[in-house]
Amino acid sequence: MQANDAVPNPLEDLDTILVDEAALKSRLTELGREINATYEGKELAVIAIINGAIIFVADLIRELNLSIQLDCIRVSSYRDETRPMQEPEIIDKIRLDLKDVDVLLIDDILDTGKTLSRVCQIFRKLQPASLRTCVLLDKQTTRSVDFEADFVGFQIPDEFVVGYGLDFAERYRQLPCIGVLKPELQNPPEWT
Repeated sequence: MQANDAVPNPLEDLDTILVDEAALKSRLTELGREINATYEGKELAVIAIINGAIIFVADLIRELNLSIQLDCIRVSSYRDETRPMQEPEIIDKIRLDLKDVDVLLIDDILDTGKTLSRVCQIFRKLQPASLRTCVLLDKQTTRSVDFEADFVGFQIPDEFVVGYGLDFAERYRQLPCIGVLKPELQNPPEWT
């Protein structure tokens, strides 16, 4: 790179910022209080749907004053596109035994409802003591399935968002905010 070559700034790829860093931190504290109150005196198994929820879960569990176990499940819903696939694909399963355990399933975004609905179906067969869901974002769109999360960080409009763990083609996860990706970047012919 030459001295006058500009370093790309992924924030410049955002059309608008929907949730800034301060709002994220504030809401995480509130969500932590809600979850602590719900599970007071209980041990909790936190299951993160990764990669999207990884940053959210890492920050959220530090707000919990509970005894927790942590595991991850990998589910593919998009395959580098802006529209979800017909059926979410489970790529990597959890290793914890969930029988008679209180479970909190955490995902980055609830839009069609297919991913959380599918994973909840699988987890119910494992006979947990309770199963609740938490999402960072609840996208106000028509759901493909009837599903609502128990804990919600933010309600957002029906826009394609990135940042704070959410990606497009595995990019933008590191952004400290959540923003709408510029329309012309949502389906680029090739990345430069």
